Amino acid sequence: MFLDYIKSFVLKKTLKKNLCNVKEESLHSSVIKIGLIVDESNFLETAALKQEIISKGILENNLKIIAFRKSLSDKEQFLNPTFGYKDLNFKSDFIKQSVNEFLQDEFDLLINYYSEEEPILLFLTHKTKAKFKAGFSSVDKRLNHFLINIQFTDYKEFVSELFRYLKILNKI
Repeated sequence: MFLDYIKSFVLKKTLKKNLCNVKEESLHSSVIKIGLIVDESNFLETAALKQEIISKGILENNLKIIAFRKSLSDKEQFLNPTFGYKDLNFKSDFIKQSVNEFLQDEFDLLINYYSEEEPILLFLTHKTKAKFKAGFSSVDKRLNHFLINIQFTDYKEFVSELFRYLKILNKI
């Protein structure tokens, strides 16, 4: 627990320095490949969220999910790749292979499904190679290109609003 606090402190300093150099990217092509970062510490309906996104016309093969949990047990089995503070070293590098694979993928759209500013989630969002990032308005505005002001638990409305605006922007 104490090590997680130290990692969080180092991560906040690194993130603060990196957010000064955020480069603006825009999505010029249509959305095909989607990355989804979910905070499963506060939201346990990831499978339902995934189905809601698929119901909007996204192929399951083009959707990649990674989940964050504050406390991880080695005995638990997860449906999606899951990470926590133990998967981060003191140089603010991820040591888990599934997280590094997620970071190497280039996404047309990254959906940040978390409403609390957890430093490790902010850092993962910042390091991800995504052309367009969408998330909740309660999170740092420098990370996302598109912000939605909806309750965190209302995933159906979130997906509906996101895809409605993507259609308006001719991205789908």
